[in-house]
Amino acid sequence: MANAQTDPLTFIVLTRDEERNLATCLGSVADWAQEIFVVDSGSTDRTIGIAESYGAKVVVHPFESHPKQWNWALRNLPISTEWVLALDADQRVTLELRNEISSFLREKHRANVRLGGCFINRRQIFRGKWIKHGGYYPKYLLKLFRLNEVWVDENDLVDHHFRVRGETTKLEHDMIEDNQNEADISIWIEKHNRYAALQAQEEFGRKNNGGYKTLGVSAVDSPDEQVIRIKNAWSRLPLYFRPFFYFIYRYFFRLGFLDGKEGFIFHFLHAFWYRLLVDIKLDELRQKDLVIVGQKGTRSARAAGEKI
Repeated sequence: MANAQTDPLTFIVLTRDEERNLATCLGSVADWAQEIFVVDSGSTDRTIGIAESYGAKVVVHPFESHPKQWNWALRNLPISTEWVLALDADQRVTLELRNEISSFLREKHRANVRLGGCFINRRQIFRGKWIKHGGYYPKYLLKLFRLNEVWVDENDLVDHHFRVRGETTKLEHDMIEDNQNEADISIWIEKHNRYAALQAQEEFGRKNNGGYKTLGVSAVDSPDEQVIRIKNAWSRLPLYFRPFFYFIYRYFFRLGFLDGKEGFIFHFLHAFWYRLLVDIKLDELRQKDLVIVGQKGTRSARAAGEKI
């Protein structure tokens, strides 16, 4: 939907059955971004029709994981702009953020060749409630970046992060994340049950390969570097203790109780229930690994005995 008011920016969103979220997402960028791409992985609802009604170019590609889907999109879509804004379907740009990005693209920051990307503050909405406390706000995610400087770590199975070569900066205004699919708490639980298995798999693999690696390409104190340090510290804590500690820290020490009833549900499910589920699944992976190692050791001992 290009017009005289568009900015030199490409907007990309991944979808699958996002009819409840997509109109709000695309509506925040439709008359602004020069190009809009929707990469769909097999929607059976009205997602594609909604995307086309907002002038988006829809590309269908099979889904393996979020990092692989993003890397495919960034490498294969016919993107003509230098800068890309990548959001999830349940995220949207506020008018204040839109104006800030427009100014950013048109001013001196765009000419700073050392600048690879910008972190944007996420305002999390859960069942109609802004989650302001519990350490959940502010939360900065790298969402605006130069196309030729970005990639996604495909070892991140749950919380995918865009990585950039070069410097980063923070924008002042918020984007909003409000997943209408998760207004039904059963959907939230089903989704996070799947995520817990992936999270356990990711942590198990990272632990066996020396932990989460620092980026080495961003500022030492960037939000993503801080997350990596926290994840490595978290992986050293004992299983089953971690969920208790995390919930108490978030709900009491970081004032999560100020978020009211919906905040209690969110902090309990996210900090305790989900993290406990991850620990259970991670413990299962570790036990299976011990059995496999033991079986290999037994076979090696038998083979050595046969040689003697």
